[in-house]
Amino acid sequence: MSDLLKSLWQNPETEKRMAALYGAAEVENQKKRYEALAERYVKCFGPFAGPVTVFSAPGRTEIGGNHTDHNNGCVLAAAVNLDTVAVVTPRDDGVICVDSEGFPPMEISTDSLEVNEAEFGTTTALIRGTAGALRERGMKVGGFNAVITSSVARGSGLSSSAAFEVLIAAILDGLYNGFVIDAQTRAEIAQEVENRWFGKPCGLMDQMASSVGGLVAIDFEKPRASVTALSYDFAAKGYALCVVNTGGDHGDLTDDYAAIRTEMEAVAKALGGRVLRDIPREVFEAKLPEIRTKVGDRALLRAMHYYDENENVAAMVKALNGDDLNQFLSIVTRSGDSSWERLQNVYARPTEEQMALGIALSRRYLGNKGTCRVHGGGFAGTIQAYVPLDLLDGYMACMEKVFGKGSCISLMIRPEGAVMMPV
Repeated sequence: MSDLLKSLWQNPETEKRMAALYGAAEVENQKKRYEALAERYVKCFGPFAGPVTVFSAPGRTEIGGNHTDHNNGCVLAAAVNLDTVAVVTPRDDGVICVDSEGFPPMEISTDSLEVNEAEFGTTTALIRGTAGALRERGMKVGGFNAVITSSVARGSGLSSSAAFEVLIAAILDGLYNGFVIDAQTRAEIAQEVENRWFGKPCGLMDQMASSVGGLVAIDFEKPRASVTALSYDFAAKGYALCVVNTGGDHGDLTDDYAAIRTEMEAVAKALGGRVLRDIPREVFEAKLPEIRTKVGDRALLRAMHYYDENENVAAMVKALNGDDLNQFLSIVTRSGDSSWERLQNVYARPTEEQMALGIALSRRYLGNKGTCRVHGGGFAGTIQAYVPLDLLDGYMACMEKVFGKGSCISLMIRPEGAVMMPV
């Protein structure tokens, strides 16, 4: 191991923190990963000429609350042990230079941070937007050099974009404001960036889970979300929490994602509200026949899912707090059925039904010994499964035989969100 990050490894707290973030068995692998990233920094930018800092932001897994956050609903989510990591040094010329693995090098001047529609959907927009959103809030921003790597693969359903947004916000906060922005505000900044600068009308769940860390129940009813930490060790109860990347490209599905929010809000508007959280369920059900011609049947089905899913989240939290895993798993199944039947986000095109196939194969393999559901935004990408540990190897082999090597990942819930580690 080189001595590029020698002072980091000499810190007695590093080993403990790395074990918490990645699991004790992964510490040595992560040290090598960090060192390789530092070596890449030198290749990209030359020898370190200033203070070096390592930043990390995790991916997230959605436990419950599929497509409820954007209508001020409730979700249950967790940060995971896959993350996006950056080795960073500040610059004094106001230029942000980023070499992110898998992307061309990017250079953004902090002199120009306005929304640029020509950049919609690009990583450049996320970087520019984060600096712009921080400056609008009166925070200091400045230039930096960064090399970035991520184990949150694009299209994995673990929200690589939110991890990246949260990471950039943490870098600018850490370098120029003393790392003082609280986790919820950091998440709100990341969501605004994705909405305004990136052009995707996402909710706040992904960014909140990545920024806050741990297993959290989030209620978005009020402008300032209510976040409640939970603690549950699925492995200690004999289950692995898995995601399976069934394939498919998210790149051309923005309109499909946006339509869910648009249709839910159309139902709310027809009933005199802004979002569905403004409308009591009994009012929606009483008025359903008369608004049907205004909003269409799919919008009504998606609204039904919203109300059902909010109740599912509350029931999941109650089951976990009561250590009733069997009840929790039955609610996961119910949530997945609602997403498929009412929300209708298991596939976008009848010719591309990878997620439907993954769910069908999972249910056939697990029988009544586990469960699975659509994961995250849906339409393409990942499913989530709770697999008994004695079936894990066989389940992973079954999934990887169909969807490819490495498609099935067993996750650990990470206790921290975005972190800053000075070297």
